[in-house]
Amino acid sequence: MNCNEAVTLVSAYADGELDSLRRHAIEKHLRVCAECSARHESVLALRGRFRSDLPHYPATQALRSRVQAAVEAVRAADQPRARRVADRWRWLTGGALAGCAATIVAWVLGSAVIGWRAGDDLAAEAVATHVRATLNNHMVEVASSDQHTVKPWLSARLDYSPPVRDFADQGFTLAGGRLDSIDKHRVATLVYRYRLHNIDVFVRPESWQAAPIRTVRGFNVAHASGSGMDWLAVSDVSPEVLSGFVQQLAREAGSP
Repeated sequence: MNCNEAVTLVSAYADGELDSLRRHAIEKHLRVCAECSARHESVLALRGRFRSDLPHYPATQALRSRVQAAVEAVRAADQPRARRVADRWRWLTGGALAGCAATIVAWVLGSAVIGWRAGDDLAAEAVATHVRATLNNHMVEVASSDQHTVKPWLSARLDYSPPVRDFADQGFTLAGGRLDSIDKHRVATLVYRYRLHNIDVFVRPESWQAAPIRTVRGFNVAHASGSGMDWLAVSDVSPEVLSGFVQQLAREAGSP
């Protein structure tokens, strides 16, 4: 197994979703590859943060009854399939939040507790989008450090052309880009790597109100304007590093 194969399986391995053959292959790879091993540790740390920070919501009796009734109906038609469904139900009611799907549900419920609605709080929405992409292993749709590859890909799918630059010589390596929806608008997302951290930078023509750096659920959010664009960065790097980077990005991204 090489790094390109391993990177698509790290999250599934952390969640215990691989078969024995692929699990053995990725374990062998992680023992010799420091970069993939660090990525695996990062996934485990993120999962642990959600386990410790988010509240747990036990299923109501009404929900239990409906699910159990559905299980019984399926069991009558297909006994083997019903057994798998029942096993999944027992796993869920046991309180495990290790799977990505369960973690995303917990994120949505926990977000409701801190009192924001999607679209009302730009920083919280940006953090939720960053977390969702991380948990779904969907950080990039066009993977390249070449701005002449990333920029045309994004421009062809948006009604504007976002500036794109790589700052690898300063430790911020362009990993690629993807499309997201922020504040009810489709936006370009530039993805950078800084040491073992991922940084999402949401870019759109100027329309967001300037705001000081914020911390939402353990993630820092920094805003800057420049080069005709608004730049909203999200990461778990320190506030000083994130703010300095997004300010520089806004100033220099439009330069030749």
